[in-house]
Amino acid sequence: MERLLAAGGAVPFRTYMEWALHDPVHGAYGAGRLRIGPRGDFATSPSLGASFAGLLAPQLVDWLLELGPGPLALVETGPGEGELALHLATALAAGWPDLAARLELLLVEPNPGMEARQRRLLAAAPLPCCWLAWPDLAARPVRGVMLAHEVLDALAVKRICWDGGIWRLQEVALGADWGLELRAGAALEPQALEELEALGLDAAATGLPRGWCTELHPGCAPWLEAAGTGLIEGHLLVVDYALEARRYYAPWRSAGTLLAYRQQRASPDPLLDPGHWDLTSHLCLESLERSAAATGWSWQGSCRQGQALLALGLAEALHGLQSPAHPQDLAGRLAAREALLRLVDPAGLGEFRWIALARGPEAAVEAAPPRFLQEP
Repeated sequence: MERLLAAGGAVPFRTYMEWALHDPVHGAYGAGRLRIGPRGDFATSPSLGASFAGLLAPQLVDWLLELGPGPLALVETGPGEGELALHLATALAAGWPDLAARLELLLVEPNPGMEARQRRLLAAAPLPCCWLAWPDLAARPVRGVMLAHEVLDALAVKRICWDGGIWRLQEVALGADWGLELRAGAALEPQALEELEALGLDAAATGLPRGWCTELHPGCAPWLEAAGTGLIEGHLLVVDYALEARRYYAPWRSAGTLLAYRQQRASPDPLLDPGHWDLTSHLCLESLERSAAATGWSWQGSCRQGQALLALGLAEALHGLQSPAHPQDLAGRLAAREALLRLVDPAGLGEFRWIALARGPEAAVEAAPPRFLQEP
């Protein structure tokens, strides 16, 4: 409330979202308030156990070996609780010790509350770990693989509304009773209008109703620019909820994709108890591809998580759990089977998109399609 008053009573939604998520004292991530996992505020694929990392590891090995001899880095941005980093470090050290011997684990975490938990979990990791900010990584660029697992959906979005005649920015403002409210603000700037046109969103032509809202993602291009400054050669894997523009901006999607999460519950209201809820918005695939091209990344393709994990051996992993000789007892095998099936559930985690990007010499950019984009 004090910040809104200091700002004149209203700020663009993007500013509010940045405060609510990343403020070091009051933000949901900045203060380390959110908990990730089945018993936390929301579950992610790595929080279900080591199976996700075990399936992903061979793809990372393909990419790392492709880069040839010398020191390499596995960079994870926004590492959450640190579980994916730990599981991958363990899998790589056990399965590919020669590669692991020249591999460093770099973690880019802007929120001190989350970093403190990651450091505790990774204290005994079998790979050397280092925490960096983007400027630090740019000062010592690396070759390797970068992961962005459920990271870009937490970048603050620009919310826009159609008022029946023009597009307007959505604001968060103090209401008459000192509560928070959403309202239409200034007209959308020309550059953003050009992006809407490029994505095929013509409100007048499609007859959108007054009050129809959606999101734009101005944070993606700067994020990709920073990522490319730190990773001079190699691959970037983005795993996130994403939609094609025709679905993202479909007329029936009148409230966009923005959701709030807390204690395994979802809400369409982004103003609930600011700083205590996760706020997330799907990515638009075409918008991300345009941002990637503008920042020097080569787009290698995308698919749903279910397809990716099948290509990486999920069916074989499920079959192996049926063996009576499997080291786990029956209860352990059933739990592992349930976790694997959750990873590909089309109504949940299976709907995530895996997006492969590359940069560097032509050898890296024009290599064979990633293993996860090939037929199982």
